Amino acid sequence: MPVIDVTTDTDALTLTITAEFSAPAERVWQIYADPRQLEKIWGPPTFPATFVEHDFTPGGRATYYMTSPEGEKFGGWWEFVTIDPTSTFSFRDGFADADLNPVDSMPVSVNTYTFSSTDNGTRAVYTSTYTSADELQKVLDMGVVEGASGAINQIDALLAA
Repeated sequence: MPVIDVTTDTDALTLTITAEFSAPAERVWQIYADPRQLEKIWGPPTFPATFVEHDFTPGGRATYYMTSPEGEKFGGWWEFVTIDPTSTFSFRDGFADADLNPVDSMPVSVNTYTFSSTDNGTRAVYTSTYTSADELQKVLDMGVVEGASGAINQIDALLAA
């Protein structure tokens, strides 16, 4: 399993997941740059994602929904802030309604994904920062650690394909 560490820091309001992959950073990066590849790993294994929009540029937006085994759809949105090809990108991440519009009553995090080369491939560090301890706790209670870890752990199969 790629996920090697999960750390929650309630003082810094962060959730950080660290993973390692036996593929070059450029290859891991491609998964996030290509919405068709991203759909194969975004969301827990039983909640596949469909990206409706994916403008992977600073200021660009992505919208998507995950579909439950029962067919229920859960929307989300990203707003890309910075992109340094093959090494890091950051984005605002929030929940969306059925029309993929932001849900203001739900937490919004700022995420930074960093990819660095190792002797065996790539180390990825996924850091989500929330505006309050209550927002961090809300997503923890919703199962974000299990969902994100399950999603990240799907990457190895995509890389092997």
